[in-house]
Amino acid sequence: MLYFDTSFLAPLILEEATSTAVEEFMAGLRPGALAVSHWTRVEFSSLLAREVRMGGLEPWAAKAADAQFETMIHESFAVFTPSAEDFNAARRFIGNYDTGLRAGDALHLAIARSNQAEMIYSLDKTLLKAGRALALPVSTGIAVSNEP
Repeated sequence: MLYFDTSFLAPLILEEATSTAVEEFMAGLRPGALAVSHWTRVEFSSLLAREVRMGGLEPWAAKAADAQFETMIHESFAVFTPSAEDFNAARRFIGNYDTGLRAGDALHLAIARSNQAEMIYSLDKTLLKAGRALALPVSTGIAVSNEP
């Protein structure tokens, strides 16, 4: 099972510098092996809300992007529900202060770990660095400048 955080999937819906590379990477993956969590869904909606607040997206465009994301998740990904142990593990990960983890990223790592992810894909440099420090299988999956 391959776990994807929000930063890796957002370029599939919102145009970013990494969009083409992420699309090509995803096209080469085996069906049935993709997973996210309910937290990923919340985090993507939050990203859209922030874009609307900052004037980067019109509300109608954010709603369309959210619907597109939900369709993609429903059609292509297993969706994990965070458990109480995932929240406890996230707290422990955050308690390792050298990682610089924030709550959402720690929760992604905990959920992926508890569901035995073969790989955790992210474009978030802090999450990647922390994942390596915690001996978790993390990768950008694509070539990006200044990968940690």
